Amino acid sequence: MKIFISGGCKNGKTYHAQRLAKAQENGGGLYYVATMKPVDREDEDRIENHRRQRSGWGFSTVEQPFNVEDVLRKCDKKGSFLLDSVTALLANEMFGGSRINEGAGEETLKGLIRLINNIDNIVIVSDYIYSDASPYGHLTEKYRKTLAEIDCAIAKNCDVVLETAYTNIIVHKGGKVFGGLNEKML
Repeated sequence: MKIFISGGCKNGKTYHAQRLAKAQENGGGLYYVATMKPVDREDEDRIENHRRQRSGWGFSTVEQPFNVEDVLRKCDKKGSFLLDSVTALLANEMFGGSRINEGAGEETLKGLIRLINNIDNIVIVSDYIYSDASPYGHLTEKYRKTLAEIDCAIAKNCDVVLETAYTNIIVHKGGKVFGGLNEKML
């Protein structure tokens, strides 16, 4: 099953995503695809917190801050995957090189779609950061718009679309499918 989960910062996305990925585990391995490339102490603390949260769950961590489709060569495609997050992946692709790549969205989306199309069970996490009414600078607006476009395309390619709000789950697509999986998570 392909699941997309979005929501605001620190709303429980990763926790719920871990539970969903674990519930889909089928003997092919359980993979946490980590996309964040830390740039400061806050990032390092967040990564360490996520490591603690998934400790003992059986995840094999795959560091993949760029070229996400490379996961297909590193892992058993029959496994259950948790990709956390599209937000960090796009930031790396746009801003992580020697120059800013404003066209990174197209390649990032192609890689994500290749990944989705070549594995059976994946939970994809993204941050809902594109609804502020305040205008930002050109690059921030380009990033937010591109992330929104990628998230919409991923949602179309997933069986289930969820949103977290204050740690609650809101089902936008695939309610019946999610209901059966939710029973397995309990």
